[in-house]
Amino acid sequence: MPGPTPLRASLRALVLALAAVAGGGPATAEPAPLPREAIAAHVAPPMELGPELDPGRGIYELRNSGGAPAGFVFETGPLAPIPGFSGQPIDMLVTLDRDGRFLDVQLLHHNEPIFVSGLGEAPLRAFLEQYRGHAISEPLVVGTPYGAGGEGSDLVHLDGVTKATASVRIAHESILAAALAVAREKMRGIRTGAPARPDPGHDETLDWDALVREGIARNLAVDNAALQAAFAGSLWAIDDPEALADPAGRYLDLWVVDIGPPAVARAVLDPDGFAELQRFLAVSPEDEPILVVDAGRHGLVSADFVRNTAPDRLSAAQDGLPVALRDADLSFALNDALPERLREGQAMILRTDRRLGFDPTRDWELSAQAVRAHGMFQPELGSRHFTLASRADPRFFLRPEAPVAAVAPWREALRNRQGDLLVLAVALPGLLWALGPGMHGLAAPARAASLRLAWLAAMTLFAGYWAQGQLSIVTVIAVIRAATGGGSFAVLLYDPVSLLIWAAAILGMLAWGRGLFCGWLCPFGALQEATALVGRRLGIRSWEPSPAWDRRLKRVKYLALAGLVAAAFLAPAEAEKLAEIEPFKTAITTGFQREWYYVAYALFWLGLSAVTFKGFCRYLCPLGAVMALGDALRLRRWIPRRDGCGSPCQLCRVRCRYGAIEPSGRIDYAECFACLDCVTIHDDPRTCVPLVLAAKGRTLPAARQGARP
Repeated sequence: MPGPTPLRASLRALVLALAAVAGGGPATAEPAPLPREAIAAHVAPPMELGPELDPGRGIYELRNSGGAPAGFVFETGPLAPIPGFSGQPIDMLVTLDRDGRFLDVQLLHHNEPIFVSGLGEAPLRAFLEQYRGHAISEPLVVGTPYGAGGEGSDLVHLDGVTKATASVRIAHESILAAALAVAREKMRGIRTGAPARPDPGHDETLDWDALVREGIARNLAVDNAALQAAFAGSLWAIDDPEALADPAGRYLDLWVVDIGPPAVARAVLDPDGFAELQRFLAVSPEDEPILVVDAGRHGLVSADFVRNTAPDRLSAAQDGLPVALRDADLSFALNDALPERLREGQAMILRTDRRLGFDPTRDWELSAQAVRAHGMFQPELGSRHFTLASRADPRFFLRPEAPVAAVAPWREALRNRQGDLLVLAVALPGLLWALGPGMHGLAAPARAASLRLAWLAAMTLFAGYWAQGQLSIVTVIAVIRAATGGGSFAVLLYDPVSLLIWAAAILGMLAWGRGLFCGWLCPFGALQEATALVGRRLGIRSWEPSPAWDRRLKRVKYLALAGLVAAAFLAPAEAEKLAEIEPFKTAITTGFQREWYYVAYALFWLGLSAVTFKGFCRYLCPLGAVMALGDALRLRRWIPRRDGCGSPCQLCRVRCRYGAIEPSGRIDYAECFACLDCVTIHDDPRTCVPLVLAAKGRTLPAARQGARP
């Protein structure tokens, strides 16, 4: 196998170094449970917290008002430490009654970016409220925007959260994994331990006949006569004309094969399908793939089924508890050695997460649902189930003696975002080069405006809306609190995309001061610049405060920054609300999908930019204040100047929309956004006044630029 590319290796080295600085050592196998007192505070009377049933695992008995056992209380984090989108598990407190019915699911702790700095926690808490009244024996799935599948399906759908699909699905899987573990151990007396995994070192030559003979491939055959017998005497007894016309016809010819073991997968898939499966398993190593084939007319799923969702006509169970199945959405063909009727049938590869407790080497059941409709306009639906028992041969599997250690959260986050990181790892150095050695080419009059607009559009769409890389003052406050003992630097590692942009912004302070981030890397700043351009195209008259008021207003952002820092220490519970002074979450993180007053606030600042250029950035942005203070790190005066700049020429000062050039010609780099407009003027012999004068026969003044002492 080839090693990592130099780009990937460099990126990995950078993140490893940052992890070391943050104290991010290897992750423990599972988070420590909360103290008993903290758990008890979440149990509402008349119920009360009973004794701990498993010391160190955070599983407690629930007792009713009379002191009798009434169920179980447990955290999901210690039992099912499935990393969320942030890299950390979403920790929730689950209360089950003794029949396995959810009494309550409460949010304890999380670090999911979309809920921390976007939608707020309310949608996540509302999602968790849906579990009340449902039982772990129900096939619960998170709904998709494509619909709930075919009518009459056994699946029980929970409404997801728009723009937070991944985080909500991980929360759901964490709840199921923890609840099923408690149900097996405390209600069924089954302690399964670490899940069995395919042995990558085991290989042997197999064919279809061997798979059938050894019971590796299992079959369930149901003809139309058996189907009719299942519906006999019911309302739906005569609602399938095909079954009535051909009693011997095949309704269900179902085959199931666990294809996690490579030797088995190679025997049933063609070479391209086998390679596709191995690529999938390399990305999703916790999933157990199961091949299902139907050569009858059942078809496995309904006509309304949507790929990459739970199959709406199939379900599975182990130990009497549901197994969560999901379409792997793989394109494949069956091996040519398989019987022709199977190759011409309907085939799917399903997947189930082993972390939810599924053990392929123990008995489990696959159930196919037959659905009939009676009536024309509002048909009544009825269903019957046909069950196939299955289990994989243990010789193909390994069972770890101890639970597999969880991947360090920062490593999981890095893996989840590696595509976005690679794009930025190419784009950001390119920008640094363009603003450094390539600056005069970038500022060339013929292409300066178009190149800048193209970059800002890319930053807004990719870094802003796609990669969710809008930096925020919230991160700065978290760093300050961590430095003073009120938090951890490790939180920075949960969002590697933003961390990489932060690294570029800090590096840019050394060379350009505030300008690199505020002028080139801020998606909301790019949106303001776009509205200013639209305003000019529409002929909207601009208005700018006088130079004296411009100087006064620029001080307001420092007051905003000071207020937020003070609130972080004096009223930390309110700091997150006060950080809404930034409209970034509304305009970028949530795409304006928030309450109307947040949207109105963000639109106000965007609209104002059509009149007063980038007013929020210049006057109120607390993050801009941090970047302006960072100008103290700048090592050079990078904007070229001539002796005639400022005296007598004032052209650059007049055209600077940021008010960053003083009458003397001196650049105020703390207010400079590195737009390069003045560099374009400086390099244009038709515009720069000293060059125009020199072209008329006067002596051209020597350029003066250099590093700041």
